[in-house]
Amino acid sequence: MTQTAQSRLRRLPVFLSGLLLLGLASGLLAYQRRGVGAYQDDDEGEMPIGARQKVEWTFARYHYNVGGGFRGFRRWAADYPKSDRQLVQGVVRLTRIDTHVAEQVVDASSDEIYSWPWIFVEDPGAWVISQSEADRLRTYLLRGGFMFFDDTHGDYEWENLMTVARMIFPDRQVEDLKDSDEIFHVVYDLDDRFQIPGTRFIWGQRGYASDMKVPRWRAIRDDKGRIMIAICHNSDVGDAWEWADSPDYPERATSMAYRIAINYIIYGMTH
Repeated sequence: MTQTAQSRLRRLPVFLSGLLLLGLASGLLAYQRRGVGAYQDDDEGEMPIGARQKVEWTFARYHYNVGGGFRGFRRWAADYPKSDRQLVQGVVRLTRIDTHVAEQVVDASSDEIYSWPWIFVEDPGAWVISQSEADRLRTYLLRGGFMFFDDTHGDYEWENLMTVARMIFPDRQVEDLKDSDEIFHVVYDLDDRFQIPGTRFIWGQRGYASDMKVPRWRAIRDDKGRIMIAICHNSDVGDAWEWADSPDYPERATSMAYRIAINYIIYGMTH
């Protein structure tokens, strides 16, 4: 083989990777221009009101109450709806999952939760929960539901999250997941996980405190060992979805965030 041919072969993986990212970014932009999903404005902002589809998977976001009077900043809705839409588009492009092409908001006080077997919870470090909501979540999870908690940072937010977790499951422990755990290998092998940075730590003036520097991948299981709640602590996976189309956000983190999401989706659908 000539040196020219060898050089071309070495460049091929880089070219294909760039082509995939270009296609994904183009698809995301086209998706936004089409305005997929129906919305209305109310006191809580934009809410999806689209018609139901019979599909395999829907991105459902949990609408919870926030402590501390965060008027004007709905922490449950951080990154919404762009993050949700761009993850959905990535799932459509990168998998064969029959996916609902709009996001869905699920209210904490509604039995509608039972219609959505996979639910994302943004920033639960600020979550305030009633006992009736905790009871509803316990029933939902023990019936087979799956929840993905993202974007808690530091000991303070972790302790607040644990207050909620103990209301839902007083007797269940939170565990640190091992690299060998099935959820990290159902589609992609994710032994090389690293911290997914939020934009406030990249573009803002905020630095990581000492209790925020080490990413944790944790879970709560049912009696059969199935993960019911998967927790990404000291990472902001949702920000990586939201800024997947930005040349200023690290591509390495975006790629990892999509792989994490797809593994968690497949795990939640099959366990």
